Amino acid sequence: MDTGRWMRDDPVVGWLLEGDPAIRWQTLRDLVGAPAEEVAAERARVETEGWGARLLDLQDDSGTWGGTVWKPEDRDATDDVLLLLALLGAAGERTGAAVDRAASGVDWGEEWGRSPLFDGEVEPCINGRVLTAAAAFGRTSDVLVRKLLDGQQTDGGWNCYAESRDDPGSFHSTICVVEGLAAVRQTSGRADVAEPLRRGQEYLLARGLMRRRSTGELIDQAWLSFSFPFYWHYDVLRGLDHLRASAVPYDDRAAEAVDVVLGARGTDGRWALAAPLPGRPAVAFEAVGEPSRWNTLRALRVLDWAGVQSRA
Repeated sequence: MDTGRWMRDDPVVGWLLEGDPAIRWQTLRDLVGAPAEEVAAERARVETEGWGARLLDLQDDSGTWGGTVWKPEDRDATDDVLLLLALLGAAGERTGAAVDRAASGVDWGEEWGRSPLFDGEVEPCINGRVLTAAAAFGRTSDVLVRKLLDGQQTDGGWNCYAESRDDPGSFHSTICVVEGLAAVRQTSGRADVAEPLRRGQEYLLARGLMRRRSTGELIDQAWLSFSFPFYWHYDVLRGLDHLRASAVPYDDRAAEAVDVVLGARGTDGRWALAAPLPGRPAVAFEAVGEPSRWNTLRALRVLDWAGVQSRA
């Protein structure tokens, strides 16, 4: 459900439109309902201004970011930066050239048999994020899609540490994969991802986006506060924004999670940034504890999707 478009002179929307090009074009598209040509013109600035340009500046001559394909602790390696560029909406000649350099110069190393960058490795939490980026940049790999489809647990989720198909899914792994499958469905229309995607989304909804299905207990208090970038980390805002972006109709099983988002709004109508994941980021986006344009944009479009009157 859509509660109606926001006006540009709304103070919160005006504040969003003063932000980075990545925020501005998504605000124009998702809240204001601006003409497509205006949205596209603003999106084109992502690779030349602000966060997107700074990320592109950090690529080295070999095609990597951070000198490698992946790091266990820090967040400045190739896989994480490509995901960020996809989330920012970077597109155009400069972005395409950077993705070409990465695709030709980066692989997963000896441990994974020199698997090409966009074929992924074995962990679904990593592979789902790689697939999200690959779909955004027209690099979807059949090998990578098949790895993810073959790795779905019987409960509909995914889990990097599963030893059998009957082990339970993980919210962290599942959100990474369903985002990737949704991106593939949107960009290529592949029919084979539709049912696994639906089952993954049902995994989230059946648990109210935050509770154990067996006991109903809250799985992790940290999921009730919101950071960006989120990398592999799940929280309820990320889960809800995925459902919205995937055009899943609002479901009453999401109501408690929506209430969490609504309750986190400040008195000024904005949402603050929670502490980021540990590790060095490629680029610092926003200040912890301060109003966050990323969180505010995502929260407002989630509340509109849920049919909640979100204006202060």
